[in-house]
Amino acid sequence: MVQGGLGRPRKYCRRSHRQRAYEARLLAERMGLGTGEALVSHDAVRSLNDRLYALEAALLDVERDLRVDGDHKAAFSHLYAAAAQLRDASLEPSAVLDA
Repeated sequence: MVQGGLGRPRKYCRRSHRQRAYEARLLAERMGLGTGEALVSHDAVRSLNDRLYALEAALLDVERDLRVDGDHKAAFSHLYAAAAQLRDASLEPSAVLDA
């Protein structure tokens, strides 16, 4: 929510965002989505799952490495590289019905 001047606070920062939200709600209704559900592309979900898997694998590697040799600097670098892949990750719904 964006705070403005006097009166009721604005819900959207731009008119284009308000329009996209309206279009998403219409699509959600046509798709029969329930309250709190969202329609997201399969590619977006797969990409996020791949990044999360890489982070999970890095955590396991780091845990093992720290038990074996305790090299914190190498462990941090490995974990940071995996986590950095999630820096710009997001799932943008194509359609959503607010809860």
